[in-house]
Amino acid sequence: MHPLASCSSSSRSRVARSRIAKQPESQQRGARVVRAANYDSNFLERERKTNADVNAVRDEVRATLQRLMTGLQDQAAGGPGGAAAGGGRDAAAGAVLARLKEKLRNAIAVMQEGLVERDAEVRLLLLAAMAGEHILLIGPPGTAKSEVGRRLNALIDGTYFERLLTRFSVPEELFGPLSMRALEEDQYIRQVDGYLPTAEVAFIDEIFKANSAILNTLLTLINERLFDNGNRRVPVPLISMVGASNELPESEELDALYDRFLVRRAVRQVSPSGVAQMLTYYSGSEGSASAAAQRAASIPQSMLLTRADIDSCKAAALSSVRVPPAVIQMVTDLRTYLQEKMEPPVYVSDRRLVKSIQLLQVAAYCNGRESVTEYDCLLLQHVLWQRPEQADRIHDWVVAQLSIDDGLKQVQYLLSGLFSRACRSLGNPEKVADILHEVSSLKEVLSDKYLQVAGNLNGGFPVVLDNLWLASEESEAVATALEPKLVKTRAAVEQVLFDVVMLEVALRNGADPVTLANLMPKHWADFIRNSDITEVKPIGTTPLAGGRRP
Repeated sequence: MHPLASCSSSSRSRVARSRIAKQPESQQRGARVVRAANYDSNFLERERKTNADVNAVRDEVRATLQRLMTGLQDQAAGGPGGAAAGGGRDAAAGAVLARLKEKLRNAIAVMQEGLVERDAEVRLLLLAAMAGEHILLIGPPGTAKSEVGRRLNALIDGTYFERLLTRFSVPEELFGPLSMRALEEDQYIRQVDGYLPTAEVAFIDEIFKANSAILNTLLTLINERLFDNGNRRVPVPLISMVGASNELPESEELDALYDRFLVRRAVRQVSPSGVAQMLTYYSGSEGSASAAAQRAASIPQSMLLTRADIDSCKAAALSSVRVPPAVIQMVTDLRTYLQEKMEPPVYVSDRRLVKSIQLLQVAAYCNGRESVTEYDCLLLQHVLWQRPEQADRIHDWVVAQLSIDDGLKQVQYLLSGLFSRACRSLGNPEKVADILHEVSSLKEVLSDKYLQVAGNLNGGFPVVLDNLWLASEESEAVATALEPKLVKTRAAVEQVLFDVVMLEVALRNGADPVTLANLMPKHWADFIRNSDITEVKPIGTTPLAGGRRP
């Protein structure tokens, strides 16, 4: 460039700057004030609008949540249509179940009369009978093992069979003698009247003394309720068999028989604190040996348990009681724990696992419920052990699982995912509509969870304390251990429910990113922190209310 041209350009720049500098300072300051005022005016207007939107959404959330919580609290307390009113079950079916539960209460009271510290044994025997299963009682002699079986039979006024096995017992002792007249006609037929094939309730003491001559026939009879008599296979009326033994089976050939007894209970001697009560009772000062019969006579005939009640129970339970995924998962995890993490491992056969689920359905049905709960899994301590000392470990594992609320953590994770998707979908009505549908489903899940927790707290933990099949001492101990956890869970459910309703109302009102950020700042911060910058930048271009000016 020519030196003169360069000089001329520089001169013009200096002239321009000198002209600006010669402008009055008041004019320069005024221009800046006008620009700032315009910016502040726009910012304040946006802030006022954002605050108005946020407050409107919050007001609607409070009103929506109040209506929702009022309805849930009414249901938890047993209001119209509530959980205590029988859920989706019609009134007639509910009345039938209530009547059955009352009959079972009467049956438990009759069978317990005069027995000291045999609450659990009586309840488990009755549950096994209602489920069409058999119970094994393991314990020393003289601990009332046979007495509970006799009382069940007396209750339903059925045919009863009792026998003590030895290593030298022969099939005729259980299944009846051969018919001499039939032998003359070349037929191998037994006279079964008065023997095991005609019994409705049976008590077999020292069950594991059964030899191979008895074993195969016994397995078919107790598992399939069939008896091979000659060339005919005939059904047997057996409701439940009570097997008793002083020891566990030693031989592998007895494993199949051992597995046929779904319910198992170790029976111990009466504790020192209960001995005085037992001796006083049987001394005649507070009753007599016929007290159970007297107790039964005091109950109206229509409220006593019948054979028809037992026969119809299992089929009705399997057809009407659902097993939620949470219960399936708990049972699956328990089997894994027993077989892979316990030492020595506890084998659980597939048959036993399936039957345990069916037993839980019967237990829930008799308690008047339409669904099995995780609390019913407490009964598995009497089902899945191989040795008596393992029952306590199963009980402790189930209680520990009941104290962990993984379900609520999963809901919180789902809510975070829905919030992130909602932020990315703003401005797309179709995607927002899909998210609203998912949010509504999540709200239903939380509502069900709240009903379960609040119903237990408000009603004195009925799912445990009012459970027919849990012994009173056990149910009280479990309720005491779990109640503080339920209080915390209820508060956590209320908070998550508040956030879900907040997101639902915000999306329904067409909230923008700024409004969402103000309504749910924690979720917004998690979204910003965990998202890619390319996704966040287009959403976050609008300044937040109260933020800095650029």
